[in-house]
Amino acid sequence: MPETSQTVSVPVPAPDLIRQQPVKVSRLAQTFKEIKRNKHYYILMSPYMIIFTLFTIIPVVFSICLSFFYFNMLEFPRFVGWDNYSRLFLNDDVFMVALRNTFMFAVITGPISYLACFLFAWIINELSPKIRAIMTLIFYAPSISGNVYFIWLIVFSGDRYGYLNGFLIKFGFILEPIQWLTNEQYILTIVIIVQLWLSLGTSFLAFIAGLQTIDRSLVEAGTVDGIRNRWQELWFITLPSMRPQLLFGAVLQITASFAVADVSIALAGFPSVNYAAHTIVTHLMDYGTIRFEMGYASAIATVLFLIMVGANKLTQKLLRKVGE
Repeated sequence: MPETSQTVSVPVPAPDLIRQQPVKVSRLAQTFKEIKRNKHYYILMSPYMIIFTLFTIIPVVFSICLSFFYFNMLEFPRFVGWDNYSRLFLNDDVFMVALRNTFMFAVITGPISYLACFLFAWIINELSPKIRAIMTLIFYAPSISGNVYFIWLIVFSGDRYGYLNGFLIKFGFILEPIQWLTNEQYILTIVIIVQLWLSLGTSFLAFIAGLQTIDRSLVEAGTVDGIRNRWQELWFITLPSMRPQLLFGAVLQITASFAVADVSIALAGFPSVNYAAHTIVTHLMDYGTIRFEMGYASAIATVLFLIMVGANKLTQKLLRKVGE
């Protein structure tokens, strides 16, 4: 009999069975694995992180918790819930004046000083290295000067020997000297002017450093792609290339504009006339270092902290749109 061929069917495993199922690793395990892989970096960062945690994170958390207590530094803290916050916004008229003054400071000095820092840095960066170094020192010097307030006290002195009064009387603009620093009509404007003059500090240096690190090949590539003037180069190349410095400068300027205190105290006194130059920080100093109402002072600090965080988040959103 002739042999008949028979087909033998071999079972083929399903495609899903051939593929090896991925092993699920928990997020915590991935974190520990990442830390182990980069342990040297974490060891180098650890001194700063320990100091930052001890002297920044823990005090902030402790202050937020303390804002729900009554604490006068003598008696044991007593829980009062939201009483400190209700008193702050409903019964403290001076705080509302300080809040208005602080927002006025922030809205005026924050953007103007930020733009001025970048504008002067951009202009000075175009100079030769020697002239750039000299101009950088000249612009940065006011922010590190120790007797800077003494100079402005002479300028705005309320007698005829004050520089501003002497100038105005000499040229016939006024007949009698004006009490610049004791007249609530002028105090806030003067403090804002001095704060703007002091604003060319660390942000200015950060912008100078950022402009120095821009890759010149990007400028050449932009010229090929159709960039025809310096303004287009600024918007599409310079600003996107220095986003970290822009963000760093924004954080510093926001913090400085909301934390105005030294200028106000040095020029207008503590407290100023009719609280004309009173800010949230001076209000915090009043209750924290003079009246020793630490729970209420912590509530003021918490409100200021939340305002700063919100302003920083808004600034980050705006800076992300640069160059789009």
